[in-house]
Amino acid sequence: MSVITDLDRWIERQYPIAVRNMQLAISATATVKERPGFGQSITPKRGSVVASPVPASYDPDPDYFFHWYRDSAVVIDALRQIDPRWLDSETAAAHFCDFVDFSLGLDDIRTDPGRALQPGWRDRVSPDFEQFLRDDADLAAHTVRGETRVNPDGRLDISRWNRPQYDGIAARVLTVLRWSNHRGFGVRHDANIATLLDEDIRFVLAHWREPSYDIWEEEKAHHYYTLRIEAAALEEGASWLAAQGDAGAAQRARADAAEIQGRLHHFWQPEEGFYRSRLTEDGKPTPKDLDIAVILASIHAGGALPTHSPHDARMEATLDRLDAIFEEEYAINRGRPEGRGIALGRYRGDEYYSGGAYYFSTQAAAEFCYLRAAALRAEDPQAADRLKARGDAYLETIRAFTPDDGEMSEQFDRVTGEHTSAKHLAWSYAGFITAVEARRKAG
Repeated sequence: MSVITDLDRWIERQYPIAVRNMQLAISATATVKERPGFGQSITPKRGSVVASPVPASYDPDPDYFFHWYRDSAVVIDALRQIDPRWLDSETAAAHFCDFVDFSLGLDDIRTDPGRALQPGWRDRVSPDFEQFLRDDADLAAHTVRGETRVNPDGRLDISRWNRPQYDGIAARVLTVLRWSNHRGFGVRHDANIATLLDEDIRFVLAHWREPSYDIWEEEKAHHYYTLRIEAAALEEGASWLAAQGDAGAAQRARADAAEIQGRLHHFWQPEEGFYRSRLTEDGKPTPKDLDIAVILASIHAGGALPTHSPHDARMEATLDRLDAIFEEEYAINRGRPEGRGIALGRYRGDEYYSGGAYYFSTQAAAEFCYLRAAALRAEDPQAADRLKARGDAYLETIRAFTPDDGEMSEQFDRVTGEHTSAKHLAWSYAGFITAVEARRKAG
């Protein structure tokens, strides 16, 4: 008989809060976001997923009232895994179908330029904000799926931002495939799902060799996270294409997935003992080489490959190195109580907002440990127990820095532990949900 711990009790209390708060970001149609400097009034469409449902304008919190492709895929995938005690399957499925409809509707931006931008939009922009605008050449060169984010009303983001970013569409492939696996949603929705999958998989096939911006939207290179997610999308997408009768495209997808897997081996640094997060054009190391994005890649890609997954001992070695960095850098990690794990950020020297710990980084470490524990349970129960305990230690840290009302922001300060950056970050709640669901399977 298992013993109910304080962590178990906290998880049971926090779980429905996370489910409720995450859903605030999905189809946030009742919230209108005003951007007076840009002359915009944004009303989200059904199926959009805002990164944070709290309107802000860098006052001081960042404006996250956008539909990011990756964040939305992470949230909708978490929705699939929610304990039915806290969200019935019909409501979850309705959210998913709305998400597919919104995603597919973004193609109208490409076919109907009038849908991309509100008429006369430049005339409404304040002179002080013109410096933040995309120029006409950038807008003309856009590909809808190469955007980093769009407005949740289904129009283009007009602000100057780092793009293209290719991981988000691959993540959407994985999310939609997982939702639709051996399941139907009605004739219309099934047709939309098939159309979206076909176009998304072909986009990944066409663009995976190109450099793009990393998941933090900071540096253009070939990134471990992006390539790992693309490999998974093509491998799983190949089976879907074959089932649709397109043997040629399925063969290309499998071949490209294998090629990407081969390239991923070059990210391993044997002397340093970790997977690099990026390969720049000059090949030189960067301060961001050791990055939590690598761990996120292993859990978001899924699967049971012996490498580049939770089955990979080198991935655990990478997490060990990340622990060491943030134990040294963050004051909140020093003198912590027994049983509490390291609060993790993104990479060494991060200066975004507090440059502090991220909820989803620390939750990703926990989820990785639980998934690895489940993978090792049969062959090495002692190692599995150790990993589950390590995962629990990370969640104890999340517990320590989560207030009684259960709110999760993007970061908690490296010195004080206070919440910083975006409030009610949807990814923070999604990361908690998926970590807890992985914990249930860890044995």
